[in-house]
Amino acid sequence: MFQILTGFGFLSGMSYPFRLLGLFKSNPGLLSYIIVPILVNIVIGTFLYIGLFLFGWQVTQLLTDSIINRLDLLLADLPTWLNSLDYVVIFLGWLIRIILSLLLLILTGFILVQFGVLLAAPWYGNLSEKIEKIRTDKVEIIEVGMVRDIWRAILFELKKIVLILACGVLIFFLSFLPIIGAIISTVGGITVTGTIICLDFFDGALERRRLNFRKKVNLVWKCFPASAGFALICLLLIGIPFVNLITIPFCVGSGTLFVCDRILPKYL
Repeated sequence: MFQILTGFGFLSGMSYPFRLLGLFKSNPGLLSYIIVPILVNIVIGTFLYIGLFLFGWQVTQLLTDSIINRLDLLLADLPTWLNSLDYVVIFLGWLIRIILSLLLLILTGFILVQFGVLLAAPWYGNLSEKIEKIRTDKVEIIEVGMVRDIWRAILFELKKIVLILACGVLIFFLSFLPIIGAIISTVGGITVTGTIICLDFFDGALERRRLNFRKKVNLVWKCFPASAGFALICLLLIGIPFVNLITIPFCVGSGTLFVCDRILPKYL
């Protein structure tokens, strides 16, 4: 019954950032490991929101105006008794602006995660180790040497890019299918983004065990729908401008908490 009420783990997955707050409350020393990552996020976020977000906002406005102008041209050829459709165009214009703005916020937060997690990796690694130690009473680390460690980190980022591009191309072509194309592209985009989010936030604990990329992806999907709930709440947290400068470290820590509770006991 509990499985059904929590969406077979979906709601439980969403709860992990909030569970981490309880862990911080009982172990306040953990807070020292998120100070530097927050400062890193502030620096990166300043450049992203000034540059990328403002540029993206201008593109969004131009795209919206272009769509509205095309709709106006179509309406101009319609009979006068259909002039009331102008209100529909106005509504669609605002709806398109809202949707594109939300997508832009999520994209900006997603890029912030990629740079923030990479640049603050040493501090996030320490935070992840401490959380795993508290949760499981041990920390498993397979040493491979600094050079190989750096090479693995580079390969991990490259493989994420390949995954995004490969899925993105497929989703792009499928989006042209009549009727179901828009649904496929929306669901596919959210699925790929959610998978990448889980890979980023689970990686602290998984990389210590030197798992290959395919194994990490498989583990994300084995935990579905809990991993989907976790990805969704993290997408919401990283999509809120400026608030995400603080919430990203919490998402990283809660990812380790998720791995300790749901992946290590069952799959590793």
